[in-house]
Amino acid sequence: MAEKKYTPMQFANCKGLKGISDAVLEVHFKLYEGYVNRTNKLTETLHGMATKGEAAGTNPMYAEMTRRLGFEYNGVVLHEYYFGNLKPGGSGTPGGKLKKAMEESFGSYETWLADFKAISTMPGIGWAVTFQDPRTGWLSNHWITLHETNNIAGFKPIIVMDAWEHAFVPDYKANERAKYVDAYFSNLDFEAAESRLK
Repeated sequence: MAEKKYTPMQFANCKGLKGISDAVLEVHFKLYEGYVNRTNKLTETLHGMATKGEAAGTNPMYAEMTRRLGFEYNGVVLHEYYFGNLKPGGSGTPGGKLKKAMEESFGSYETWLADFKAISTMPGIGWAVTFQDPRTGWLSNHWITLHETNNIAGFKPIIVMDAWEHAFVPDYKANERAKYVDAYFSNLDFEAAESRLK
């Protein structure tokens, strides 16, 4: 079996964002690459253990590395959604399918926005994510603690915002996440988000 290796994606589209400095982004890209590297290492190690017959729930090393894989792998995926829905100047407000989905799910874009901002400014570390239910098409906003906790099985991330301090410090103080959220929305590419809808 060929070795599976994840290659970090490049996000040149993020340079020159309003209110989120290139310096913060450079650190953020390095952090993302760390998730990719650790995902690769864990995948390689776990595969090696499995081929040697060491894969067992009673093997503490195997069990803990398997648990850690969810954190690292989701760190890769969520960062790719996050960087992928940013561009300098954003794209204004949603239109078309995305706006319609917001209205059908929340009553109005403004209600969706108020709900998303409320979630994204809650105390704690994590992510604010708008998911789409694959069965109904409805959108709902969620707080993802760490990377792997509170993800909704089978739901598609549509809009993803990193709410960890590394996403905005030192551009803003740790207690100024609301300012970062405003900066995030000034760079949010609703067209990229709409392309994720089913």
